[in-house]
Amino acid sequence: MAEAAAAALVKVIFQKLADEAFKRYARSQNIHSELKQLGSTLSQIQALLNDASDKEITDESVRLWLNSLQHLAYDIDDVLDDVATEAMHRELTPESEASTSMDEPSKENFSVLPIVGMGGVGKTTLARFLYNDTQVKGRFELHAWVCVSDDFDISKITKTIFQAVSNENKEFADLNQLQLALKEKLKEKRFLLVLDDVWHENFNDWENLVLPFHSGAHGSKVIMTSRKEQLLKMLGFDNLDHLETLSSEDALSLFAVHALGVDNLDSHPTLRPKGERIVEKCGRLPLALKAIGRLLRAKTDEEKWDEVLNSKIWDSKSVGDFSADWKVIFPALMLSYHELPANLKRLFAYCSLFPKDYLFDREELVLLWLGEGFLNKSNAAKSPERLGYEYFEELLSRSFFQQSPNEEPLFVMHDLMNDLATFVAGEFFSRDDNRMATEDVAKYRHMSFIRDEYVAYHKFEAFKRAKGLRTLLAVYVGVHQSWNEFYLSSKILVDLHPELPLLRVLSLSRFSISEVPNSIGSLKHLRYLNLSETDIKELPDNVGNLYNLETLIVFGCKSLTQLPKSFSKLKKLRHFDMRDTPRLKKLPLGIGELKSLQTLTKIIIEGHGGFALTELKGLKDLHGEISIKGLNKVQSSMHAREAKLSLKGIDKLELKWDDVSGRETLEKEILNELMPCSDKLKMLEVKYYKGIEFPNWVGDPSFHQLVHVSLRGCRKCTSLPPLGQLPSLKGLLIQGMDDLKVISLELSRTTDVTFPSLEILSFEDMSSWKVWSTNSDVMFPRLRELQIKRCPNLIDVSLEALPSVRVLRIEGCGESVLRSLAQSASSNTKLKIRSILGLTDEVWRGVIKYLGAVEELCIQNCDEIRYLWESDAEASKERKRRMRITLGAISYHLLRSWI
Repeated sequence: MAEAAAAALVKVIFQKLADEAFKRYARSQNIHSELKQLGSTLSQIQALLNDASDKEITDESVRLWLNSLQHLAYDIDDVLDDVATEAMHRELTPESEASTSMDEPSKENFSVLPIVGMGGVGKTTLARFLYNDTQVKGRFELHAWVCVSDDFDISKITKTIFQAVSNENKEFADLNQLQLALKEKLKEKRFLLVLDDVWHENFNDWENLVLPFHSGAHGSKVIMTSRKEQLLKMLGFDNLDHLETLSSEDALSLFAVHALGVDNLDSHPTLRPKGERIVEKCGRLPLALKAIGRLLRAKTDEEKWDEVLNSKIWDSKSVGDFSADWKVIFPALMLSYHELPANLKRLFAYCSLFPKDYLFDREELVLLWLGEGFLNKSNAAKSPERLGYEYFEELLSRSFFQQSPNEEPLFVMHDLMNDLATFVAGEFFSRDDNRMATEDVAKYRHMSFIRDEYVAYHKFEAFKRAKGLRTLLAVYVGVHQSWNEFYLSSKILVDLHPELPLLRVLSLSRFSISEVPNSIGSLKHLRYLNLSETDIKELPDNVGNLYNLETLIVFGCKSLTQLPKSFSKLKKLRHFDMRDTPRLKKLPLGIGELKSLQTLTKIIIEGHGGFALTELKGLKDLHGEISIKGLNKVQSSMHAREAKLSLKGIDKLELKWDDVSGRETLEKEILNELMPCSDKLKMLEVKYYKGIEFPNWVGDPSFHQLVHVSLRGCRKCTSLPPLGQLPSLKGLLIQGMDDLKVISLELSRTTDVTFPSLEILSFEDMSSWKVWSTNSDVMFPRLRELQIKRCPNLIDVSLEALPSVRVLRIEGCGESVLRSLAQSASSNTKLKIRSILGLTDEVWRGVIKYLGAVEELCIQNCDEIRYLWESDAEASKERKRRMRITLGAISYHLLRSWI
């Protein structure tokens, strides 16, 4: 019967629609939704066929209808057969050169976890919670977070991931080479990747992006946050669970936390109904609730709550040309902005110069505000910089900024907040979006442009029309310390500067420019000049004409060799950052006369007739990071005393002598006089000190904020300072102490808890070191990582248990060191050993019994080991435990014992 034939044909069609290869091809051709709809229609037809089975016999019209339906089913089957055939062809034939070169393995190694919802509902917050969770993070070896937004640039995204998982500075000829490199880094490693705020919906682009991901270990995860559904549906997520707005009760609780610091309003019965109405006006969206809650922070005045509740802004129709999500949340964000003081409104609007997903450095932003004149001193007790930091904290506390998802001290602005900044910026602030040629730019006072790899001359033609321009910023979106190179024609600088005489802020950071034109000296209003990480070799002498200059940044200018003699004319200079300028060997005279200096990151002592340490005497406001080089040229400890470092707010201090023979007693006296303020110091590095012992302040527990200590090349020292007494010390590196033979009591000088906070400990290049023993009842209670490299004479290691150690690296030491530490740190999960002297099979048998917790084992240049395991059964057991093993420069027998 026609009904039965049609039903059978429909069943065949259903089987084709369910085929996995068929569905993959459908997604790649962006016809998945249509086929899904076809499946729904066929289900309805199937129901009708069941109903028509009896009527076919008695009703001629039903029979004719069934025949027509059967013809239609045949036609559908023919079309789907073409699709299925093409799908099979795709499965059996490499799709492209890229997929062939990637040698793509199984697609089951990673899975996508989608977080979908409208803007402001908390997608990124949830992703950040998962990403930063200690237990979650511990399940993955590699981690990366990429802010994608509406710019789905595969090369940029891939490069960001590569840099995050490798921390390597590499350039690649093309995307294929970059993807091959990423594939190698991810190979057999379980990774956690967050792709935040994905707007793109092209399936083929997604397929190209994820090619390297397939090399990762099984169980890898990609968390994707998005407001869009289409791409996720093409990936097979047919029934997406949207991250919904909060329930009324949860929304009220979140609002109460940010408004009054409590999780409900039960103790404020008169405010509760007002709070409930505010929550509904906020659409129960977390971003809006936090913004309005913090607006009402600690305010229990009913009139203030009524003022917010009855604001006309809730009914505003002027919301700009933004997304539908923006229109929902706009009133709450606008009300939060409306309640800002006037000076904070301007600071917030200034942030419209930066693109979405920009990583804000608080200090950088405050110095920009300073250069713009936004931090005019109104309180004699506070510096403009201090005011700037307080203003930033106020904006942060009101949710205009958020902490960066990564563990860096950086901040981001929610993309809806960025939309708000753009909306309120008006005609004074503009970010170049390649439409400048058609706009009336003469009205703008502050402008920025996105750095491109090559910046064409015509891009700057529009800027010439902005005669009243005060700000010209080059900005970049991506990894904060990205290794991309950007090129800018010198002709642009030569022609542009004379056209913009009112510039106050100029940033050309990261461009590959080799010289600064003389016209720079004509910018007499300039307050802020950022030339960091450029290729400049020198600054023109007329830089001294920049009498108003307050901030000069040449950080990372590795080719910079000299500063102008006119430098001492910069009387208003407050911040001079010259970190990482290795070729700069001399400072101009007169820097000590720049009384406003607060930041002077590098000091080069020259001896007779050159820059002297005593010039620091008059720089009373000096603080932050300072590196003092050439201390062997200081002739008297009195000169060190006159520097008065203890009266300055230094938090990072590097003290470096040249690696030449020195005077032991004098160097100890100099180091003693260079004691910084104990309440401020967080990082200390001492290099090539020639004293036999350290002065008493090094290791004194009064340095309660000291977190990192590095002692390098102190070759004459025969003992270590009592660093175990430092309560906050987390990282310690001891390197190149050639005369040190024993480490024991001097580290602590107490039997109490030693190194209570230390997490990472490294010893390197200790040629005479023989004994390491402890007398403390509790030592290294929090030590996570221990590294000992190139200490060939160390034979006696007597330590108590190291229960917290998870990473153990030993290189260039004797086998006794490995035996002792493997036993003491029996809970470690990652063991890396290299060039271990005397490590035979017999010794290895004694070591391996303590490696029950090891998940990753790396052995290199240990040629005396022939077998990892005593038997095939033991090897099989370890293979089942899925221990990851890396063998480098080892014998054939050792490799075979694992295989």
